[in-house]
Amino acid sequence: MHLTRFPLLRPASRSFSTVVGEQRVKKPLTSLNDHARQRAERLSADWKGTNASGGTTKNYIGGEFVESSAQNWIQVIDPSTQTLLTRVPETTSSEFEKAVDAASHAYKSWSRTSVLTRQRFALELQNHIRANTEALANSIVLEQGKTFADAQGDVLRGLQVVETACAVTTSLLGDKIEVSKDMDTEVRRLPLGVCASIAPFNFPAMIPLWTIPMAAVTGNTLILKPSERDPGAAMIIAELCERSGLPPGVLNIVHGTIPTVNAICDHPAIKAISFVGGDRAGKHIYERGTKNGKRVQANLQAKNHAVIMPDANKNLAINSILGAAFGAAGQRCMAVSVAVLVGTARTWLPEIVQRSKSLVVTGGFEKKADLGPLISQAAKRRVIDLITSAEEEGGRILLDGRNVVVPDYPDGNFVGPTVIEAVTTMRCYKEEIFGPALIVISADTLDDALSIVNENPYGNGTAIFTQSGATARKFEREVNVGQVGINVPIPVPLPMFSWSGNKASFLGDIAFYGKSGLNFYTQNKTITSLWRSEDAIGNKASVDMPTMR
Repeated sequence: MHLTRFPLLRPASRSFSTVVGEQRVKKPLTSLNDHARQRAERLSADWKGTNASGGTTKNYIGGEFVESSAQNWIQVIDPSTQTLLTRVPETTSSEFEKAVDAASHAYKSWSRTSVLTRQRFALELQNHIRANTEALANSIVLEQGKTFADAQGDVLRGLQVVETACAVTTSLLGDKIEVSKDMDTEVRRLPLGVCASIAPFNFPAMIPLWTIPMAAVTGNTLILKPSERDPGAAMIIAELCERSGLPPGVLNIVHGTIPTVNAICDHPAIKAISFVGGDRAGKHIYERGTKNGKRVQANLQAKNHAVIMPDANKNLAINSILGAAFGAAGQRCMAVSVAVLVGTARTWLPEIVQRSKSLVVTGGFEKKADLGPLISQAAKRRVIDLITSAEEEGGRILLDGRNVVVPDYPDGNFVGPTVIEAVTTMRCYKEEIFGPALIVISADTLDDALSIVNENPYGNGTAIFTQSGATARKFEREVNVGQVGINVPIPVPLPMFSWSGNKASFLGDIAFYGKSGLNFYTQNKTITSLWRSEDAIGNKASVDMPTMR
């Protein structure tokens, strides 16, 4: 994901199609099939902050879903049909200021609220999310394009962070020890204040749920900016937070592009920023935020390699890699985008291609869907351009998804599974494609494979497929990547652990969720106190006649 300027539009009449650049946007509901239309209408009717029938998405400020007075609006378009779903405001500077003021005011009381009350919020929230998973998934499919099953997974992985946050009464415990006679030193973990979260388009539920529960249970308040491409899930989560007892102002949601991002980076009341997205945006936010004295964590781009050894379980390895490469149409920062075939494992390449051909590309609500569309027509053009560059630089396109035909969805942003045999000097290897394209590279030995992985600048994740414990041990010890899978294609840690991507994939000192997440949203205060026991007033009443002593 890249921070670029998106088309800003004034709200148009619901009766007409609009044109954004060369893209014709279809009027609301008319081009959705029956299943999608019913879900869109239900979302519009059931939820206060979001709309999938051509209405507007609201700001959420001080516990209220507020219609924006913005002059500039961004269209959210169903990537399967180009149907207008909703319009998102470029939150105005005065609205942004109101959101920060609401968060600042709420912090005064929320930070002093009992940890048991904050825990109760997390307990209630996990229950409400579980009960409303279908609504969240419906919003994700409509706005982002994921398959329904993958959208449910998006919600589930966020829910796991909420469930882990329920342990805050234990995980937030401080330390205390008597360091000298009658002298104690204790460390308390205290909240920072108003924090901010900037979320990407590819996980519209999971990434907000990486931050909302962690910030809230530690006593902070939060300004959330969801992606302007698919804000619906975040708006539903805000309403679920409200139902879970979160007081007004603890969570606020603003919208927009560069102006809103810069306002977050510059506002003196905001103490910390959490970001997930692309290199350009992440570097900008990290540099601007830290320059203004803020704590920043930023997860950036990736190029994740899966190394396949000749002794690997062939069926497991191929199926795992294809699922990790093509799931979510490749729009995951932990997608396996490079397969390194070691030695005779290169003979498996024809079967990799054959199995890739069997994957079903279609709309996300279709029951047999394996992968849906890319988020936008611009994303599709970029992916096609990178695939074409491989051909121009001498790579072999063994399976070409550029001209995939998807019945019933002629206008969708679809690219089919693509398999490219390439080398590390090619552009398709050097750049993050963020689409359903698997780059295949050959290596003679494990050491050669390790060199390929370690020389790549990114370090989000990697995996090895082998049945040798010795090979696995050598790989996990010598590979310089933060998250390593052994016969596991996407080794994202569950939230009792913490995210640990490294190298150019991460900026900051403290990572997401788990123990690191608690550290990110807290600061230590150390108190040393002396109360001499001999100074205590006697606790037994004297009945003797007073005398001079």
